[in-house]
Amino acid sequence: MLASLGLASSGAPVFAQAAAGLPPATPTAQQPARPATTPAPAPATQPPAVAPPAPAPFPAGSKFAYVQLPLLSSLSADGKVAAARFDAETKKKQADAEAKAKKMAADQQRYDGGGSVMSAEARALLAKDIERQQREGERFEQDAQAELNELQQQLQNEYNKKLFPVLEQLAKDYALLGLFSAVESGLIWADPGLDLTLEAVKRMDAAPTPKPTAAPATPPATTARPPATSPATTAKPPATSPATTAKPPATPTSPARP
Repeated sequence: MLASLGLASSGAPVFAQAAAGLPPATPTAQQPARPATTPAPAPATQPPAVAPPAPAPFPAGSKFAYVQLPLLSSLSADGKVAAARFDAETKKKQADAEAKAKKMAADQQRYDGGGSVMSAEARALLAKDIERQQREGERFEQDAQAELNELQQQLQNEYNKKLFPVLEQLAKDYALLGLFSAVESGLIWADPGLDLTLEAVKRMDAAPTPKPTAAPATPPATTARPPATSPATTAKPPATSPATTAKPPATPTSPARP
């Protein structure tokens, strides 16, 4: 089951309107393309969520129920915070895109009206600058859209991390065999008492926000030490026995004569 924060419908189209002021064509050095001078229309604000009527009693013994995920996200505190954060980032990038478009439009008007007062060298430099602004504007649009997509996915993951345990516990408490999303399941009709959206909203707001998963700490790099070498020993020569001087053999003495 996919949980929707309702951000996709307001993300890419909103920025696409903001970036509409950036001209798609690449100007030539002789005649830069004229950017759109009309500011991009402000995105239509979504109407405030209308509180649904009081829920009907849950049919006794029912084993299946459903929730309306878009309504759940628009009513829950976590969904409102995520939507506000995404909307603020979108408007910021929209304002940046409009400022770039206005700057290039002003330079384009200066180029068009400077034929008689600007030198050929100055006009050529201005044309190159307009081309540079256009390239940077296109890159900005691509980067901004990628960043909005990444933020949307991040917010969706954080929201789901809290939503799914709540829905799982809700299904267990009601002894359900299945809990459906009214949008993704293609539900055509069901008893209003099977709608547990408001109950899910109350539980979402009461549940603690899970702590972000900390990145695993990487152990500090250790430098391998070379094995200790024993100090070099100088080989000692073998001990020599002290030199002995050979004594000459004793000479016999002749006996004394009488």
